[in-house]
Amino acid sequence: MKTIAIIDYGMGNLHSVSKAVEHVAPDARALVTSDPDRIRSADKVILPGVGAIRDCMAEIRRLKVDELVREVSADRPLLGICVGMQALMSRSQENGWVDCINLFPAEVRFFGNELTENGERLKVPHMGWNQVHQTVDHPLWHDIDDGERFYFVHSYYAEAEGNPDMAGRTRYGVELAAAVARDNIFATQFHPEKSHRAGLQLLKNFSQWSGA
Repeated sequence: MKTIAIIDYGMGNLHSVSKAVEHVAPDARALVTSDPDRIRSADKVILPGVGAIRDCMAEIRRLKVDELVREVSADRPLLGICVGMQALMSRSQENGWVDCINLFPAEVRFFGNELTENGERLKVPHMGWNQVHQTVDHPLWHDIDDGERFYFVHSYYAEAEGNPDMAGRTRYGVELAAAVARDNIFATQFHPEKSHRAGLQLLKNFSQWSGA
């Protein structure tokens, strides 16, 4: 039985991710763990995340999850979710700029308190359903329509402009990277585990993906 390790560093919505993975991949074992050896022995790895990036990165560095993520993503699929995606970027404007794991060169920026679209003020955080337009052909988009809606909850976003790794984009006052991909890594700003059919399909695709 293949194992999908969900990294527990104290800052993720682990239960809902685990249940969603179990639902779409009944032939795999979803393992929530902070044990480096168990994560190293897993066939695939998920890096979730919620909360402030300063706290997330503090725990990631304390537990050496940053080193572990670099190691395992070199030879197997890794999926980042929400703040887990932001942690993979170079740095984040949140908390007065925080250095991240730097597997992707993009910066994470604040929407701002005066975000508008067509003259109307938008609420921050961006919370709710939004269309995602696929910008690359990737196995994790299999059987998901371009423009499908996914569920977002965030106040900070990875830049879309000039982002060489963007795999999906959306718009909320500004253009932002809804997903990024490179080699064995795919990461989403949205929550696939909360995104009904399309999100479950993405997790199913991840469970079947052998990587780059």
